[in-house]
Amino acid sequence: MIERRRSSAAWWTPSAHADRRPFLLGRNAIQSAFRDYFASRDFIEVDTATLQVSPGNEAHLHAFTTEAIGNDGVASPLYLHTSPEFACKKILAAGEPRISCFAHVYRNRERGPLHHPEFTMLEWYRVGESYEVLMQDCAALLALSAETMKTRGFHYRGHGCDPFLEPERLSVAEAFERHAAIDLLASVEASGATDRDHLAAELRKAGMRVADDDTWADLFSRVIVEKVEPHLGFGRPTILDEYPVCEAALARPAARDPRVAERFELYACGVELANAFGELTDANEQRRRFEAEMAEKLRVYGEIYPLDEDFLDALAIMPDASGIALGFDRLVMLATGALRIDQVMWAPVAETSS
Repeated sequence: MIERRRSSAAWWTPSAHADRRPFLLGRNAIQSAFRDYFASRDFIEVDTATLQVSPGNEAHLHAFTTEAIGNDGVASPLYLHTSPEFACKKILAAGEPRISCFAHVYRNRERGPLHHPEFTMLEWYRVGESYEVLMQDCAALLALSAETMKTRGFHYRGHGCDPFLEPERLSVAEAFERHAAIDLLASVEASGATDRDHLAAELRKAGMRVADDDTWADLFSRVIVEKVEPHLGFGRPTILDEYPVCEAALARPAARDPRVAERFELYACGVELANAFGELTDANEQRRRFEAEMAEKLRVYGEIYPLDEDFLDALAIMPDASGIALGFDRLVMLATGALRIDQVMWAPVAETSS
């Protein structure tokens, strides 16, 4: 039986709202400033459907599932999207050169100080522009959020970050060497194939745990979480760049080194804020990646999500572009000084317990 948790401190009580209201007004002010930023640069703001035939095809993202009942009474599965990315790229294929989107997105199995089952994703895309331009956008938006809140710095869990400083740009391979003394790219071949045993040996030398059933991706993620992320975005923002191509998701390989991809993530105060790609437009390669991700999802969780065939068709005619997804609520947290993500949401999702 599912029961509702009742609390005198529920977000809708006047006393709780009074405590949260400065964060919420800050959220509105930052969102307005960001809209002005994009409008002044000739971006068109778009609005995408929440219900999709596929919620996304990353192995470790979990969706909410529902169904649509047709006029004939037949039910078809639908999902609340985990990102507006597929829809946004269809709009790029349709011919829009610069778009931005504030989208409510949904991720199951995620709740905590930095996670919420429903949250706001800010995505923007630039046709014909490199992903380095997105790094400039990130630096400008960090500073703009601080200016809007009239603060000189971000602070979270005892750590500080100056949003006005130019972000440090650090490759994933450099981060592995610096923070774990691990030679990451020695375990990645030019074809994108990986050497699990080599990476496992590197982790053991670094004194890290290795299980017999760990895959290369498991080992990679362990180093990122335990050794790398705890050092990112302190003092100034960090751009963690050039992920191995096997961790590229929807990013294209880098021209200078086929072992890595045009993908970066943005960090401030140890908090991951954004994930950006030089977008992959090879529909066959994207299908191969999706199928590999769903095979891993089936192995680990016993379920898969369908592929969005319209998205793959659109990808085949989509022009070269760069795109980024930023966790808007998290950035508002840092700019306003909130400690939990639900403090910057006007109406958080109710908690339940069994």
